[in-house]
Amino acid sequence: MRFGLFIPQGWRLDLAGIDSADQWSTMHSLAEHADTGDTWESLWVYDHFHTVPKPTAEATHEAWTLMAALAASTSRVRLGQMCTCMAYRNPAYLAKVAATIDIISGGRVEMGIGAGWYENEWRAYGYGFPRAGIRLAMLDEGVQIMRQLWSTGTATLNGEHYQVDRAICRPLPLQDGGIPIWIAGGGEKKTLRIAARYAAYTNFDGTPEAFAHKSSVLEGHCKDHGRDFSEITRSANYNVVIGANQAEVEKRLQWFGDHYRGIVGDERADKGVADARSGPAVGTPEQIVQALTSAQEMGMTYAICYFPEAAYDRSGIELFEREVAPALR
Repeated sequence: MRFGLFIPQGWRLDLAGIDSADQWSTMHSLAEHADTGDTWESLWVYDHFHTVPKPTAEATHEAWTLMAALAASTSRVRLGQMCTCMAYRNPAYLAKVAATIDIISGGRVEMGIGAGWYENEWRAYGYGFPRAGIRLAMLDEGVQIMRQLWSTGTATLNGEHYQVDRAICRPLPLQDGGIPIWIAGGGEKKTLRIAARYAAYTNFDGTPEAFAHKSSVLEGHCKDHGRDFSEITRSANYNVVIGANQAEVEKRLQWFGDHYRGIVGDERADKGVADARSGPAVGTPEQIVQALTSAQEMGMTYAICYFPEAAYDRSGIELFEREVAPALR
Protein backbone atom coordinates (compact mmCIF):
# COMPACT_ATOMS: atom_id res chain seq x y z
CA MET A 1 0.00 0.00 0.00
CA ARG A 2 1.09 3.55 -0.76
CA PHE A 3 0.51 6.49 1.56
CA GLY A 4 -0.15 10.19 1.15
CA LEU A 5 -0.31 12.80 3.92
CA PHE A 6 -2.58 15.84 4.09
CA ILE A 7 -0.79 18.99 5.24
CA PRO A 8 -2.92 21.16 7.58
CA GLN A 9 -3.79 24.37 5.75
CA GLY A 10 -6.67 25.70 7.80
CA TRP A 11 -9.65 24.51 5.79
CA ARG A 12 -10.64 22.03 8.49
CA LEU A 13 -9.79 24.50 11.26
CA ASP A 14 -6.52 22.63 11.70
CA LEU A 15 -4.37 25.78 12.11
CA ALA A 16 -6.69 27.55 14.55
CA GLY A 17 -4.78 29.08 17.43
CA ILE A 18 -1.52 29.29 15.49
CA ASP A 19 -0.49 32.85 14.63
CA SER A 20 -0.80 33.54 10.91
CA ALA A 21 2.88 34.49 10.78
CA ASP A 22 3.76 30.98 11.98
CA GLN A 23 1.36 28.96 9.85
CA TRP A 24 3.62 28.46 6.85
CA SER A 25 6.50 27.32 9.05
CA THR A 26 4.11 24.83 10.68
CA MET A 27 3.02 23.48 7.31
CA HIS A 28 6.54 23.42 5.94
CA SER A 29 7.92 21.64 8.98
CA LEU A 30 5.44 18.80 8.49
CA ALA A 31 6.24 18.68 4.78
CA GLU A 32 9.93 18.48 5.58
CA HIS A 33 9.26 15.65 8.04
CA ALA A 34 7.42 13.69 5.35
CA ASP A 35 9.99 14.51 2.68
CA THR A 36 12.94 13.21 4.67
CA GLY A 37 11.24 9.98 5.77
CA ASP A 38 10.18 6.99 3.70
CA THR A 39 6.55 6.46 4.75
CA TRP A 40 4.82 9.13 2.72
CA GLU A 41 4.89 8.98 -1.06
CA SER A 42 2.94 12.22 -1.43
CA LEU A 43 1.70 15.39 0.28
CA TRP A 44 -1.80 16.76 -0.26
CA VAL A 45 -3.70 20.01 0.21
CA TYR A 46 -7.37 20.88 -0.20
CA ASP A 47 -8.67 23.34 -2.79
CA HIS A 48 -11.03 25.43 -0.70
CA PHE A 49 -11.43 29.08 0.30
CA HIS A 50 -13.81 28.93 3.31
CA THR A 51 -13.50 26.73 6.37
CA VAL A 52 -15.70 23.75 7.27
CA PRO A 53 -17.95 22.69 8.90
CA LYS A 54 -18.97 26.33 8.55
CA PRO A 55 -17.34 29.45 7.11
CA THR A 56 -15.33 31.31 9.74
CA ALA A 57 -12.64 33.98 9.89
CA GLU A 58 -9.98 31.30 10.49
CA ALA A 59 -7.26 30.90 7.86
CA THR A 60 -7.66 28.77 4.75
CA HIS A 61 -4.49 28.89 2.62
CA GLU A 62 -4.86 28.71 -1.16
CA ALA A 63 -4.03 25.34 -2.66
CA TRP A 64 -1.96 26.13 -5.75
CA THR A 65 0.10 28.77 -3.96
CA LEU A 66 0.98 26.07 -1.44
CA MET A 67 1.73 23.66 -4.29
CA ALA A 68 4.35 26.07 -5.66
CA ALA A 69 5.85 26.64 -2.20
CA LEU A 70 6.02 22.92 -1.47
CA ALA A 71 7.51 22.23 -4.89
CA ALA A 72 10.37 24.60 -4.15
CA SER A 73 10.96 23.45 -0.57
CA THR A 74 10.78 19.64 -0.84
CA SER A 75 12.78 17.24 -2.96
CA ARG A 76 11.25 13.74 -2.86
CA VAL A 77 7.53 13.61 -2.10
CA ARG A 78 4.94 13.98 -4.81
CA LEU A 79 2.48 16.86 -4.50
CA GLY A 80 -1.27 16.80 -5.02
CA GLN A 81 -4.59 18.46 -4.22
CA MET A 82 -7.69 16.59 -3.12
CA CYS A 83 -9.09 18.01 -5.10
CA THR A 84 -8.90 21.07 -7.33
CA CYS A 85 -12.32 22.43 -8.30
CA MET A 86 -12.37 22.74 -12.08
CA ALA A 87 -14.55 25.85 -12.17
CA TYR A 88 -12.39 27.92 -9.81
CA ARG A 89 -9.77 28.49 -12.53
CA ASN A 90 -9.87 28.47 -16.31
CA PRO A 91 -8.61 24.98 -17.27
CA ALA A 92 -6.00 26.23 -19.75
CA TYR A 93 -4.63 28.60 -17.12
CA LEU A 94 -4.71 25.80 -14.52
CA ALA A 95 -2.83 23.49 -16.88
CA LYS A 96 -0.16 26.18 -17.30
CA VAL A 97 0.13 26.68 -13.53
CA ALA A 98 0.43 22.94 -12.94
CA ALA A 99 3.05 22.55 -15.68
CA THR A 100 5.13 25.35 -14.17
CA ILE A 101 4.96 23.76 -10.72
CA ASP A 102 5.88 20.39 -12.24
CA ILE A 103 9.04 22.04 -13.58
CA ILE A 104 9.81 23.62 -10.20
CA SER A 105 9.31 20.30 -8.41
CA GLY A 106 11.35 18.23 -10.83
CA GLY A 107 8.29 16.34 -12.08
CA ARG A 108 6.40 15.59 -8.86
CA VAL A 109 2.92 17.07 -9.42
CA GLU A 110 -0.34 15.11 -9.27
CA MET A 111 -3.53 16.72 -10.61
CA GLY A 112 -6.48 15.95 -8.36
CA ILE A 113 -9.54 17.37 -10.07
CA GLY A 114 -13.27 17.35 -9.40
CA ALA A 115 -16.53 19.14 -10.13
CA GLY A 116 -16.72 20.99 -6.79
CA TRP A 117 -19.45 21.03 -4.15
CA TYR A 118 -18.99 23.74 -1.47
CA GLU A 119 -21.81 26.08 -2.44
CA ASN A 120 -20.98 28.76 0.12
CA GLU A 121 -17.55 29.52 -1.32
CA TRP A 122 -18.74 29.19 -4.93
CA ARG A 123 -21.28 31.96 -4.40
CA ALA A 124 -19.05 34.05 -2.15
CA TYR A 125 -16.33 34.16 -4.82
CA GLY A 126 -18.75 34.99 -7.62
CA TYR A 127 -18.77 31.65 -9.44
CA GLY A 128 -22.51 31.12 -9.04
CA PHE A 129 -23.42 27.52 -8.35
CA PRO A 130 -24.59 25.70 -11.48
CA ARG A 131 -26.42 22.42 -11.13
CA ALA A 132 -24.39 19.23 -10.78
CA GLY A 133 -24.77 18.19 -14.42
CA ILE A 134 -23.22 21.46 -15.60
CA ARG A 135 -20.37 21.25 -13.09
CA LEU A 136 -19.61 17.73 -14.28
CA ALA A 137 -19.73 18.78 -17.94
CA MET A 138 -17.23 21.53 -17.09
CA LEU A 139 -15.01 18.90 -15.46
CA ASP A 140 -15.09 16.74 -18.58
CA GLU A 141 -14.24 19.60 -20.94
CA GLY A 142 -11.55 20.95 -18.65
CA VAL A 143 -9.79 17.61 -18.39
CA GLN A 144 -9.79 17.33 -22.18
CA ILE A 145 -8.08 20.72 -22.41
CA MET A 146 -5.45 19.84 -19.83
CA ARG A 147 -4.66 16.52 -21.49
CA GLN A 148 -4.17 18.24 -24.85
CA LEU A 149 -1.91 20.93 -23.41
CA TRP A 150 0.28 18.49 -21.48
CA SER A 151 0.64 15.96 -24.29
CA THR A 152 1.02 18.22 -27.33
CA GLY A 153 1.76 21.67 -25.93
CA THR A 154 -1.36 23.16 -27.53
CA ALA A 155 -5.12 22.85 -27.11
CA THR A 156 -8.20 23.75 -29.09
CA LEU A 157 -11.69 23.00 -27.87
CA ASN A 158 -14.99 24.61 -28.76
CA GLY A 159 -16.96 23.26 -25.85
CA GLU A 160 -20.25 24.25 -24.31
CA HIS A 161 -18.53 25.65 -21.24
CA TYR A 162 -14.91 26.24 -22.27
CA GLN A 163 -13.46 27.49 -25.51
CA VAL A 164 -9.73 27.58 -26.22
CA ASP A 165 -8.14 28.29 -29.59
CA ARG A 166 -4.55 27.10 -30.11
CA ALA A 167 -3.66 27.72 -26.47
CA ILE A 168 0.03 27.05 -25.84
CA CYS A 169 1.55 25.36 -22.79
CA ARG A 170 5.33 25.59 -22.84
CA PRO A 171 7.37 24.24 -21.33
CA LEU A 172 5.58 20.94 -21.10
CA PRO A 173 5.44 19.17 -17.74
CA LEU A 174 8.53 17.09 -17.08
CA GLN A 175 6.54 13.89 -16.63
CA ASP A 176 6.19 11.69 -19.70
CA GLY A 177 2.62 11.85 -20.93
CA GLY A 178 1.81 14.82 -18.74
CA ILE A 179 0.76 15.18 -15.12
CA PRO A 180 -1.18 12.18 -13.71
CA ILE A 181 -4.88 12.94 -13.37
CA TRP A 182 -6.86 11.94 -10.28
CA ILE A 183 -10.62 12.13 -10.77
CA ALA A 184 -12.10 12.60 -7.31
CA GLY A 185 -15.68 11.75 -6.41
CA GLY A 186 -17.99 8.78 -6.56
CA GLY A 187 -20.87 9.96 -8.73
CA GLU A 188 -21.87 6.81 -10.55
CA LYS A 189 -23.45 8.13 -13.73
CA LYS A 190 -20.96 10.86 -14.66
CA THR A 191 -17.95 11.25 -12.34
CA LEU A 192 -16.90 7.61 -12.52
CA ARG A 193 -17.57 7.59 -16.25
CA ILE A 194 -15.21 10.55 -16.65
CA ALA A 195 -12.69 8.67 -14.50
CA ALA A 196 -12.97 5.61 -16.71
CA ARG A 197 -12.05 7.74 -19.72
CA TYR A 198 -9.25 9.90 -18.35
CA ALA A 199 -8.05 9.01 -14.84
CA ALA A 200 -4.79 7.43 -13.78
CA TYR A 201 -6.17 7.47 -10.22
CA THR A 202 -9.58 7.65 -8.60
CA ASN A 203 -10.48 8.76 -5.10
CA PHE A 204 -13.80 7.87 -3.51
CA ASP A 205 -15.39 6.61 -0.29
CA GLY A 206 -13.02 4.23 1.50
CA THR A 207 -15.56 2.46 3.71
CA PRO A 208 -15.74 -1.21 2.67
CA GLU A 209 -19.27 -1.47 1.29
CA ALA A 210 -19.13 1.86 -0.56
CA PHE A 211 -15.65 1.22 -1.93
CA ALA A 212 -16.61 -2.18 -3.31
CA HIS A 213 -19.74 -0.77 -4.95
CA LYS A 214 -18.01 2.26 -6.51
CA SER A 215 -15.24 0.00 -7.79
CA SER A 216 -17.79 -2.22 -9.49
CA VAL A 217 -19.44 0.79 -11.14
CA LEU A 218 -16.05 2.09 -12.30
CA GLU A 219 -15.18 -1.30 -13.75
CA GLY A 220 -18.42 -1.29 -15.73
CA HIS A 221 -17.66 2.14 -17.18
CA CYS A 222 -14.17 0.98 -18.11
CA LYS A 223 -15.67 -1.91 -20.07
CA ASP A 224 -18.01 0.51 -21.85
CA HIS A 225 -15.05 2.70 -22.90
CA GLY A 226 -12.66 -0.13 -23.73
CA ARG A 227 -10.38 0.83 -20.83
CA ASP A 228 -8.36 -1.67 -18.84
CA PHE A 229 -9.75 -1.36 -15.30
CA SER A 230 -6.41 -2.39 -13.81
CA GLU A 231 -4.76 0.73 -15.27
CA ILE A 232 -6.56 2.90 -12.71
CA THR A 233 -5.18 3.08 -9.17
CA ARG A 234 -8.02 3.36 -6.67
CA SER A 235 -7.36 5.54 -3.62
CA ALA A 236 -9.36 6.73 -0.63
CA ASN A 237 -9.02 9.41 2.05
CA TYR A 238 -8.86 8.44 5.72
CA ASN A 239 -9.27 10.56 8.84
CA VAL A 240 -6.78 8.92 11.19
CA VAL A 241 -7.27 9.01 14.95
CA ILE A 242 -4.66 6.67 16.38
CA GLY A 243 -3.49 5.75 19.87
CA ALA A 244 -1.30 3.04 21.36
CA ASN A 245 -4.35 1.86 23.30
CA GLN A 246 -8.04 2.67 23.51
CA ALA A 247 -7.49 5.24 26.27
CA GLU A 248 -5.15 7.20 23.99
CA VAL A 249 -7.68 7.00 21.15
CA GLU A 250 -10.36 8.44 23.44
CA LYS A 251 -7.99 11.18 24.55
CA ARG A 252 -7.43 12.21 20.92
CA LEU A 253 -11.15 12.20 20.21
CA GLN A 254 -11.71 14.39 23.25
CA TRP A 255 -9.04 16.82 22.03
CA PHE A 256 -10.74 16.84 18.63
CA GLY A 257 -14.06 17.91 20.18
CA ASP A 258 -12.51 20.47 22.50
CA HIS A 259 -10.51 22.02 19.66
CA TYR A 260 -13.59 22.66 17.52
CA ARG A 261 -16.10 23.43 20.24
CA GLY A 262 -15.07 27.04 20.78
CA ILE A 263 -15.09 27.75 17.03
CA VAL A 264 -18.14 25.96 15.67
CA GLY A 265 -20.22 25.30 18.80
CA ASP A 266 -21.18 22.21 20.75
CA GLU A 267 -23.55 20.65 18.20
CA ARG A 268 -21.09 20.71 15.29
CA ALA A 269 -18.20 19.67 17.52
CA ASP A 270 -20.14 16.70 18.90
CA LYS A 271 -21.16 15.66 15.39
CA GLY A 272 -17.54 15.91 14.25
CA VAL A 273 -16.43 13.62 17.07
CA ALA A 274 -19.20 11.14 16.31
CA ASP A 275 -18.28 11.11 12.61
CA ALA A 276 -14.60 10.71 13.44
CA ARG A 277 -15.29 7.86 15.85
CA SER A 278 -17.14 5.88 13.18
CA GLY A 279 -14.31 6.06 10.63
CA PRO A 280 -12.34 2.98 9.58
CA ALA A 281 -8.95 4.49 10.50
CA VAL A 282 -9.79 5.19 14.14
CA GLY A 283 -8.25 2.98 16.81
CA THR A 284 -5.04 1.29 17.80
CA PRO A 285 -2.36 0.48 15.20
CA GLU A 286 -3.59 -3.12 15.07
CA GLN A 287 -7.17 -2.05 14.44
CA ILE A 288 -6.17 0.39 11.71
CA VAL A 289 -3.95 -2.20 10.02
CA GLN A 290 -6.89 -4.59 10.00
CA ALA A 291 -9.24 -1.99 8.50
CA LEU A 292 -6.82 -0.92 5.80
CA THR A 293 -5.93 -4.51 5.00
CA SER A 294 -9.61 -5.18 4.33
CA ALA A 295 -9.72 -2.15 2.03
CA GLN A 296 -6.56 -3.29 0.28
CA GLU A 297 -8.11 -6.68 -0.42
CA MET A 298 -10.87 -4.84 -2.30
CA GLY A 299 -8.35 -2.93 -4.42
CA MET A 300 -7.69 0.23 -2.39
CA THR A 301 -3.93 0.54 -2.77
CA TYR A 302 -3.31 4.21 -1.98
CA ALA A 303 -4.43 5.68 1.36
CA ILE A 304 -4.40 9.47 1.73
CA CYS A 305 -4.27 10.17 5.47
CA TYR A 306 -5.46 13.18 7.44
CA PHE A 307 -4.44 13.65 11.08
CA PRO A 308 -6.61 16.38 12.70
CA GLU A 309 -3.97 17.25 15.30
CA ALA A 310 -0.98 17.28 12.94
CA ALA A 311 -0.18 21.00 13.33
CA TYR A 312 -0.05 20.70 17.12
CA ASP A 313 1.12 17.15 17.84
CA ARG A 314 3.02 14.71 15.58
CA SER A 315 2.88 11.72 17.87
CA GLY A 316 -0.05 10.19 15.97
CA ILE A 317 1.75 10.54 12.66
CA GLU A 318 4.89 9.02 14.16
CA LEU A 319 2.95 6.08 15.62
CA PHE A 320 1.36 5.46 12.22
CA GLU A 321 4.80 5.58 10.61
CA ARG A 322 6.24 3.07 13.10
CA GLU A 323 3.44 0.54 13.39
CA VAL A 324 0.85 0.90 10.62
CA ALA A 325 2.65 1.71 7.39
CA PRO A 326 5.33 -1.02 7.69
CA ALA A 327 2.66 -3.67 8.25
CA LEU A 328 0.89 -2.67 5.04
CA ARG A 329 3.88 -2.09 2.79
